[in-house]
Amino acid sequence: MKTYLVGGAVRDQLLNIQIKDKDWVVVGSTPQAMMDLGFKQVGADFPVFLHPKTQEEYALARTERKSGKGYQGFTVDFHQDVTLDEDLVRRDLTINAMAQDEDGNIFDPFNGQLDLKNKILRHVSPAFEEDPLRVLRVARFAARFAHLGFTIADETLALMLNISESGELEHLTPERVWVETQRALSEKSPWVYFETLRNCNALKVCFKELDDLFGVPQPEVHHPEIDTGLHSILCLKQACALSTEGEVRFAALMHDLGKAKTDKDKWPKHIAHESLGLQPIKDLCQRLKVPNKHKELALKTCEYHTNVHQAFSLKASTVLKLFKNTDALRKPERFEHMLLACKADSRGRFGFEEVPYLQKEYLETLLKAASNIDSKRISSSGLAGPEIGKAIEAAKLEAIQNAMHAAKELYAND
Repeated sequence: MKTYLVGGAVRDQLLNIQIKDKDWVVVGSTPQAMMDLGFKQVGADFPVFLHPKTQEEYALARTERKSGKGYQGFTVDFHQDVTLDEDLVRRDLTINAMAQDEDGNIFDPFNGQLDLKNKILRHVSPAFEEDPLRVLRVARFAARFAHLGFTIADETLALMLNISESGELEHLTPERVWVETQRALSEKSPWVYFETLRNCNALKVCFKELDDLFGVPQPEVHHPEIDTGLHSILCLKQACALSTEGEVRFAALMHDLGKAKTDKDKWPKHIAHESLGLQPIKDLCQRLKVPNKHKELALKTCEYHTNVHQAFSLKASTVLKLFKNTDALRKPERFEHMLLACKADSRGRFGFEEVPYLQKEYLETLLKAASNIDSKRISSSGLAGPEIGKAIEAAKLEAIQNAMHAAKELYAND
């Protein structure tokens, strides 16, 4: 029985970046032998065990043979005689197919260290093509390491294209697609994930609503980049500069899905694209089982981003209506996130990347003024029934009006 550190921990150690998790492979053991040592089995499809002290994952060395559709369509062999090389060859990328023994020796049968040096994401073997999930995984690694200069090998991208065209991606469960996507949204360059999926024709399978935006024009005077799909990618890039929150990044990416629903004879204008975009977001989120937190922010951003852009021309009553419709008074953090996504939208255009977006600070000021109304004092002032609500609303409206005058004078002086 021999134990090796494998996968991402070895890779990240060689890249001199922080190791997040440690995974281990055990050669020459059995499930019973592991449990006799105090390990707890947690794997359902193949034996994975938790260390009794560190709780790190230890998996028995295994081989896989394609026997069905999707990423679960494999027959797994974890007999005691499976070798380390046999285990490593089933992995996705060469940079993830290295192992390290307890003495620090690196086992690298597929030249992962050379690919690390050359900053190449390359598949280990032709078996790569058997697992459709690897299309998403490689796209995610491209998003993780793009800032270091990593690119995908041409031959690996060709296999990813083959998988996309084979129909295998359609057998992925929505949960697995979203898990990889949610992880990608937290990487340093999430836009690379979606660009990679589009380059291998996977975007139209997994994110059809987003893929439909490419080739849809916008007025050049407002959108020098013209293409709506490109604009959405630029918005995601700007959202990453503004926030590390996955739901903000997702909302910025999704906010213009309605432009794919505009009649072509109306192009490049997109009247009512805000309302047209709501159903595509709902469809995508339902299909991929996207968390409500992401879905609700995307819907609010889609429906109200134009109102936010026009904040300085809105009447006080319209601002109050905006606060009500977005539930800003009860959920100020979500409203703040919506404003960030709107700012990303404004800056996600060629030549507008550094343009100030004072609408965010302006609306935050007005929301604070409305939130400072003492509703309890008004409720105890002797009014009854509906009159209380009317008085509270009137007070909020007055507070917003006063704040608007002060804020506009401030911005005018600036």
